[in-house]
Amino acid sequence: MAVRAGLTTAKVVDAALELVDEQGVGGLTLAAVAARTGVATPSLYKHVASLAELRGHLGARVLEDMTSHFTGAVLGRSGDDAVRALMHAYRAYVRQHPKRYAAAPMNPLQDDLQKAAGQKLVEVMYATLRSYGLEGSAAVHATRRLRVIVHGFASIESGGGFGLPEELDDTYEQLIRLYLDDLGGKP
Repeated sequence: MAVRAGLTTAKVVDAALELVDEQGVGGLTLAAVAARTGVATPSLYKHVASLAELRGHLGARVLEDMTSHFTGAVLGRSGDDAVRALMHAYRAYVRQHPKRYAAAPMNPLQDDLQKAAGQKLVEVMYATLRSYGLEGSAAVHATRRLRVIVHGFASIESGGGFGLPEELDDTYEQLIRLYLDDLGGKP
């Protein structure tokens, strides 16, 4: 196969994201990405050094996508309204993109390819919590608690793990209220 004109790292990551959305992280191979982009597998090495590097770029892209969604949800809001909007946007993202979300790195701040995207996502969370006067370690702990609540709930939900008959939205609202009460119900 000839190298397709105009192929870039960004287009390789686009193709990888499409594959993940369709097949999950397990379907991501260099051969599958090469087939999707219309090139021979060795041609991908001009854009990514390895599958691991491609996964790093993919993780950064997912974080950027999440950041965009979350920013849009909280823009112009503050206090409990902003936190509630963020938690709903986070859950909605996982529900709409469960396979893509599974490609999100657990600790992006320790990876050179993902650090900047991870920091931007954390900054959205910090900004959402700013009106509560949280700084330093208090802001870190509050951000972790928010992530644990939403990630845990949404991951179990997207995996079909809630089999009991009660309405999931009710449970989620209870978790949001618990979190807001933990913050002190300020602003």
